[in-house]
Amino acid sequence: MRSRLIMTVATFLALSGSAHAVEIKLLASGALKEAYLELIPAFERASGHKVTLSLSSTTEIQKQVSAGEIHDVVILGNSGTEALIRAGKLDGSTRAVFARSGISIAVRAGALRPDVSSADALKQTLLAAKSVGYSEGASGTYLVGMFQKLGIYDQVKAKASIAGNNVPVGDKVASGETEIGFQQLSELLPVKGIDIVAPLPSELQNFTVFSGAIHSAAKEREGAAALIRFLTDPDTQAKLKKYGLEPAS
Repeated sequence: MRSRLIMTVATFLALSGSAHAVEIKLLASGALKEAYLELIPAFERASGHKVTLSLSSTTEIQKQVSAGEIHDVVILGNSGTEALIRAGKLDGSTRAVFARSGISIAVRAGALRPDVSSADALKQTLLAAKSVGYSEGASGTYLVGMFQKLGIYDQVKAKASIAGNNVPVGDKVASGETEIGFQQLSELLPVKGIDIVAPLPSELQNFTVFSGAIHSAAKEREGAAALIRFLTDPDTQAKLKKYGLEPAS
């Protein structure tokens, strides 16, 4: 698979006509961290380009780019991408979808696994839990709406432990700070000391689509375009599954 990825990058570089090594600045959602720590070095080895990867939550990425930060490629939750395109910060003609990820539920390793098999069962589990953890990112935004629909937002809010930017919810669960935690599967999988119970019940599940584009003021547009083609190529996309991500298509 590694050789196929390298061949893919080489093909992209040949098509782009760019042999000049550049530094490409990539700002991406933390949900993509583990996958991109493997994939980006493959791109760098074959292309000679250097990718500087910065990670943050969708909420923070949108704020940072809106405030004037410039990165060659920006990847975040789809609603954030669309907002930044409308604001003229990202070039909509270069928009691409990179992955999607559902929300899963975790408890401390060895703890009793709660019943989360249905919306009603999850509701009762949340009411009984001493503390509930979720993030301030895309998944957390959805969960707040879900708690409201279940009619338990006030009860959950009173015992919520919200993970800030670049703080894994799983760490709060592993330490015992929170009894039950919710986050993108891709962000829970790398955390030691937790058990992943299950995805959200199908009737409540929400998949965050991670999309992005080249910044309207990007300095390295050719290199950025090659990186986007690499990250969205079928061979690259096939590598996402082991990191709790689903291919874009």
